[in-house]
Amino acid sequence: MIDLRLKVDPLPIEEPLIVRLQAAGSPAQSDSDATLTEVEGDRREYELNGFSFAVYGTGDTVDGDVLMMLPGETTAHRLIRAGSAHNTLLVTEQCDQLCVMCSQPPKKYHTDLFEQFALAASLAPQGAMIGISGGEPLLHKERLFRMLQDVKSQRPDVGFHILTNAQHFSTADLDTLQRFDHERVLWGVPLYSATPEHHDSIVGKPGAFANLERGLGVLMRAGASLELRSVVMRRNWQDLPALADYVSTRLSFLTIWAIMQLERIGYARMNWKRTFQDTSADFEQISRAIDVATARGLKAALYNFPLCSVPPAYREFAPSTISDWKRKYLDFCLNCSSQETCGGFFEWYSEPEGFASLGPL
Repeated sequence: MIDLRLKVDPLPIEEPLIVRLQAAGSPAQSDSDATLTEVEGDRREYELNGFSFAVYGTGDTVDGDVLMMLPGETTAHRLIRAGSAHNTLLVTEQCDQLCVMCSQPPKKYHTDLFEQFALAASLAPQGAMIGISGGEPLLHKERLFRMLQDVKSQRPDVGFHILTNAQHFSTADLDTLQRFDHERVLWGVPLYSATPEHHDSIVGKPGAFANLERGLGVLMRAGASLELRSVVMRRNWQDLPALADYVSTRLSFLTIWAIMQLERIGYARMNWKRTFQDTSADFEQISRAIDVATARGLKAALYNFPLCSVPPAYREFAPSTISDWKRKYLDFCLNCSSQETCGGFFEWYSEPEGFASLGPL
């Protein structure tokens, strides 16, 4: 597992500080660039605008990484890893839903760091695609939109993949949404059932399905790029073919429909035994759903599915999607011919409680 926090010496700062780490001898390209001046054991010293600070214990390269340092703290948040395609900014931990399988259980408080996140994104490598997650980012819609616009004005090459429950879009947002580059902004929106009561029950919010439909309508009118996300659970297992019918007839404008396996963390871990659906033992509802979607011209994909848990005819739909910092492989994966293309398992995957039928391909 890749560490997203690095030990640092506490700095005499009163506000959060964003820095980009540069190799020794590299010219500073911005006021946020810190240049490596000394390496001693696991200690790396950097110079930033006339003062120095140290970063400790980096087991992999950090050149080009963007860190956020907070007043009084001895760990820095590794916001952007230059060598990774899996960078996500957690912009809030507040949420207005309470999903039974939430991997990031919501909190009541919010620390506004949108200005710092905008600066971090502007320092990302060329062509970077950065995830925006929560909580629910659109609870702070105006701040989020301003951040996206600020980054776009400075770095039009940087893209965003924004996870949202789409409950808070309105027609008043159309002008703003239409100004975004739809090739560089992808909205990831969850839908768990075509039956409103089932979806509302899963997300723990009465009326969520109706609000979601309105939000999706706004995205459609704006011409936005949409990734629809449906996590597979026991509670919606029988709903998947009907959901495929709904998606392919009502939401045909979407970019991709992602059918997702469960992540065993947060509320999903607490509710695992009554939530996890072992798709290695029974794949029928997924195969029916994919068949319906693809027959009607929609692009479907299987996220977070190890290849050996998927029948051969459907493995082409299962790209490697688990973020590198939380991905692992099991012992038998060492002898698998498909390891390079398989997304593997979440770091917190538990074999005794996981898939029943696995093995090297």
